[in-house]
Amino acid sequence: MKPMTASQTDTLLSGNIRRELIALTLPLLLSNILQQLYNTGDSLIIARFLGSLAFASTGVSGTLMNLFLFMLNGFCVGVSVLFAQAYGIGNPRVFRQDFFHALLTGTALTLLFAALTIGLLDPLLTLIRTPDALRDYCRIYMTVILAGLPASFFYNFFASVLRSVGNTRWALYVLLLSVTANILLDLLFVAAWGMGIAGAAYATVLAQLLSALCCFLCLKRKYPDLICRREDLRPRFPVFAKVLRFGMVSALHQSSLYIGKILVQGAVNTQGASGIAAYTATMRTEGFVNSFGDSGSQAMSIFISQNYGAGNRERTKDGFRQGAILLTAFGALASALMFFASRACLLLFLDPSDGLSLGYGVSYLKIVALFYVLCFLGNAFVGWFRGIGRVAVPFFGTTLHLTLRVILSWAFIGRLGLPAVALATGAGWMLVIVFFIAVTALLRRSGPLG
Repeated sequence: MKPMTASQTDTLLSGNIRRELIALTLPLLLSNILQQLYNTGDSLIIARFLGSLAFASTGVSGTLMNLFLFMLNGFCVGVSVLFAQAYGIGNPRVFRQDFFHALLTGTALTLLFAALTIGLLDPLLTLIRTPDALRDYCRIYMTVILAGLPASFFYNFFASVLRSVGNTRWALYVLLLSVTANILLDLLFVAAWGMGIAGAAYATVLAQLLSALCCFLCLKRKYPDLICRREDLRPRFPVFAKVLRFGMVSALHQSSLYIGKILVQGAVNTQGASGIAAYTATMRTEGFVNSFGDSGSQAMSIFISQNYGAGNRERTKDGFRQGAILLTAFGALASALMFFASRACLLLFLDPSDGLSLGYGVSYLKIVALFYVLCFLGNAFVGWFRGIGRVAVPFFGTTLHLTLRVILSWAFIGRLGLPAVALATGAGWMLVIVFFIAVTALLRRSGPLG
């Protein structure tokens, strides 16, 4: 059966696998990099026009915001597997039913989550030890952001639908529009109209709302068969259960990743200002490098989901093999660059005169670089397991990785400093690769895989 496509360029069921994976990955990669620039530009405007307290409050608020956004994005990534599989089958009715149930479920969860968090905002700010000088800023900023959380969900949801059908380009175009709109609205609300920290929050929400609308209009124009019709709006409890399983497991996967990073940061905070500065710089470097692995993993997931749904088992396996080769090769290149250019990377974020922080950072990067091939190989397995619908496997793998990483970091950082965190990270990657290989072997024994 042929898939529902707006054009042949979106079809992933035939053609050169490597070329299609690269074509999917590049817009996703640019989107990830653009998202990092998005946050940087927003922060620079706040710092320039509102001062250091307002800037610091966005950093504190970001600790809570990122957790919420990771969960929303995780939900959308999970249900996008269902969309891609239905798209590969070529059954628009199944796609529309999954679309309706996922949109309804995600909207309800987002509204409930936003209401509960607004009601508990003061205790949450106390829990993360927000300084009194920042509390009012954080309360104002977070209230607006949380009230506008549905706009963020709608954008992530519709963008995930576009990506699930192989159209990663338009999702990138919309994100570029969102970044531009957010900066312009920041300048208007904050610099011109003097709305303060609330203006920055309104700018973010409105930019996301505009992005959600643009994604929806793109879907309606290019993929009208995928938009829900009246006959699709009847609740079906088996579909709700399927959506919850895929969405919530992926949401837990993303949130556990973020929580693990916070716990590791707690160990790093025992190393003083120089250790914290060094680790912050290494995380910025790794964030850029990881954009390549994350984008490749998401591209593999889209490709494998469509072909798995269409029953193309051999093409599914070839997609995994070629994707794993590409990601492993890039992981090796990234490892070499991080090892031999560690100082140059860190000088993008640290002052050359800060020799102590530079020394800590270089020692960390040189050690963690030795293991980066495993990180990229792990991303390939994540794309594979998601693509065939085994969304719980990446969650358990990530939990194993982060548990070992946190335990080893806290156990040895007092004696080894930042190298302890690097070694703990490498050990976590080794454990998760062993876990993924073991699960793959078990699944092969239990029946056809891919």
